[in-house]
Amino acid sequence: MGDKIHVSQQLSLRKIMELLEKYPDLEKISCPQSLYLRIPKKYLEALSELGVEVEPVKRMGRPKKYFKERKNVQELLDKGKSPDEISKILNIPVKTVYYLKTSKLKRGRKSNYPPRTDLKVKKLHENGVPAKEISKKLEIPLRTVYYFIKR
Repeated sequence: MGDKIHVSQQLSLRKIMELLEKYPDLEKISCPQSLYLRIPKKYLEALSELGVEVEPVKRMGRPKKYFKERKNVQELLDKGKSPDEISKILNIPVKTVYYLKTSKLKRGRKSNYPPRTDLKVKKLHENGVPAKEISKKLEIPLRTVYYFIKR
């Protein structure tokens, strides 16, 4: 039975030769997906001709600690619980609650302007009105106008 190895370095010609010398019965090389995408096609074809299969590994590393809580977090959010309440109920950090959520919940400051203002700014901008004029017309800071346009 041939050897199977995992590499986490870029496969260069030199590296491939070292691996073939070290493992003469090499059959399979596994590597991270990001590394696999950077291996030249010529190298993959040459290894294939030698009977060596190179395959990307989907997921390596430590498993997620709170993976099972994701569903519970979303259910509690749907029921109207705040992230602080969810944190206490599930006994997990508040930061993790924000990480696990799948809804549009965002941490941070609330906007000083109603959502309509954002739409007005975008509509005026689409109609070709300069940002300075929008700022004066709606009486909001120029920086905020640029923020709404960019968002």
